[in-house]
Amino acid sequence: MIRWVIAIFVLISVFYPLLPFLGRVGIGRLPGDVRFQWRGVIFCLPFGSTLLWSAIAFLVAKLIRLA
Repeated sequence: MIRWVIAIFVLISVFYPLLPFLGRVGIGRLPGDVRFQWRGVIFCLPFGSTLLWSAIAFLVAKLIRLA
């Protein structure tokens, strides 16, 4: 469990500066993605995008395994 928490923390810290660029390609704008502003800071919780990218990664892994 602690490995997942560490992995999520590392991914958030790496991808957080990339949010303006990722927003241009659709990350954070799907239904299910939550964006809110608190004290001048914009927070993005991309639940819908995470599900979509997880499904894509799963399908790619299955295709690689079959090949």
